[in-house]
Amino acid sequence: MEVLGIDIGGSGMKGALVNTLTGEMTTERYRIPTPPDRKPKEMAEVIKKIAENFNYNGPIGVGFPTVIKHGICKSTGNLHKSWLNVNAKELFSEVTKLPVTVINDADAAGYATMNYGTGKGKSGLVVMVTIGTGLGSGVFLNGELIPNFELGQIPYKKYKKIEQWAAGSAKDREKLSYKKWGKRFNTFLEYVEIITCPDLIILGGGASKDFKEFSKQITIDTPVIPAELKNQAGIIGAAAAALHQAPKD
Repeated sequence: MEVLGIDIGGSGMKGALVNTLTGEMTTERYRIPTPPDRKPKEMAEVIKKIAENFNYNGPIGVGFPTVIKHGICKSTGNLHKSWLNVNAKELFSEVTKLPVTVINDADAAGYATMNYGTGKGKSGLVVMVTIGTGLGSGVFLNGELIPNFELGQIPYKKYKKIEQWAAGSAKDREKLSYKKWGKRFNTFLEYVEIITCPDLIILGGGASKDFKEFSKQITIDTPVIPAELKNQAGIIGAAAAALHQAPKD
């Protein structure tokens, strides 16, 4: 079955049709810049435009960059403060006139990786970290999702949350080399290791494709590997969530 998956990021909102049996994208990715104000109605209209681009008329899965509980935003993340307690599932469904399932973006990427990518068949506690505007995290125990582990929200020194210091956006903003940024990211992974004691950490998001550039700075004991699906995982996982999670909402 082909399902539209949409991955919402701080700078762009990307969508594609996905074969949910194989986990393969069947169309080119279509991207629209995230509205600068990052407010609910404006972002909902972008979801609608992405669906219209594919002439799509079926269920939609959306990977959303904040804590999502029963379709409701429980944190604003890097979005506008007006998102707090908004029912994103209802908003997107109303604007698109289509059934929409909303899942945390890192959970979506992890879902794709555990079902179709590097994490397939991996047992124990696996943590998926997505590197982008923020630091998303999805946690799986023996392949089953434990939702809303937002490890990038951990306070760190003068920062309200460690992702402000160690995300990919910090590297770009401060023009850090991969070596300098890699040390910061390793500090974040040290916290992940202490808090969750995982068996495996899988890296996704934009910076994961350059893993070789900073892998020497990763010194934690837990094995760390890049995701095979890389920046497509959010779209693929969102599409799969629309098919498999919609009946449970």
